[in-house]
Amino acid sequence: MMTIGFIGNGKSTNRYHLPFIVGRDSIHIKSIYQRDLTKRDWNRIEGVHYTDNIDELLNDDEIQVLVISTSSQTHYEYTKLALEHGKNVLCEKPFVETYKEAKELFDLADEKGLHLQTYQNRRYDSDYLTVQKVLESGKLGDVFEVEMNYDYFRPEVSKGIHEYKRFDNFIYAHGSHTVDQAIALFGQPEQVVSDMKQVLGPNRYGDYFDLDFIYESFKVSIRSSYFRIKGRPSFVVYGTNGMFVKQTIDRQEEHLKLFYMPGSPDFGKDTLSHYGVLTYVDECGEIKEETVTTCSSDYGRTYDDLYEVIINKKEPTITKEQILAQIKILENAASKCQ
Repeated sequence: MMTIGFIGNGKSTNRYHLPFIVGRDSIHIKSIYQRDLTKRDWNRIEGVHYTDNIDELLNDDEIQVLVISTSSQTHYEYTKLALEHGKNVLCEKPFVETYKEAKELFDLADEKGLHLQTYQNRRYDSDYLTVQKVLESGKLGDVFEVEMNYDYFRPEVSKGIHEYKRFDNFIYAHGSHTVDQAIALFGQPEQVVSDMKQVLGPNRYGDYFDLDFIYESFKVSIRSSYFRIKGRPSFVVYGTNGMFVKQTIDRQEEHLKLFYMPGSPDFGKDTLSHYGVLTYVDECGEIKEETVTTCSSDYGRTYDDLYEVIINKKEPTITKEQILAQIKILENAASKCQ
């Protein structure tokens, strides 16, 4: 069993972490640090120790992993503190602001023989996993272009921000999902071309990004905006033998926001109307169109992978090299806004 503690007890901890690990026999949640214990925005979990004394977690020899689930501006500080106290760390994304900070933390983890990684739970999104399945089928032939879109219509977010801060930027908040997925699927790009916008003008929120990952024989376009009243397809993949379109994104977040929790029969599952469509030329030269059943998804698989790393000493799925590459791309793109 892997014993963990949480630094932070807000929305991220209670919506995107705890529902997926409560009941997992391989994980014991021992303690949760919360600065103000009088706040009761979320239900307490029976058997878990809640404290406003962070030293109780840092100095608890039973806790093997500390999960940093606080505001992104504090990730560097808390991750360093946890590593200095000999704890393996799983840190929410966006990880840190700069490549320099990320490299320093990984060097510290290596020096102390500890494991450090970010919570890239979107590796276990159903749309992403379905694209992975389609690519592995080989029916598309050689892939030459991929579109990845992550759209919202939330203009109130941009309208409420009147000062630009690099780390408080849409590309860090949501590019940390899609950039990681692209790197995991295709590796590090040879070149990145970025188009960043502040739709409401200079010194406002960076609320639009368009990244082109250039590889030797294909391109991956990663786009996102807060001003898309109708979202573009989540994935479009073009190959020399056909194309695949997945219109809708993974539904886990949608269900979590409705307090429909993991363990429910159809949690996070697509219905037929959400399935992607694969169009290709078969071995007889006939054009075929297939509805592709969406893969099952589970953010908790991030913890299953972490368990294998910490307890069974297996190689991580989410690697240091991938995380560092992601941070460098996010940092360089965000620097283009003002």
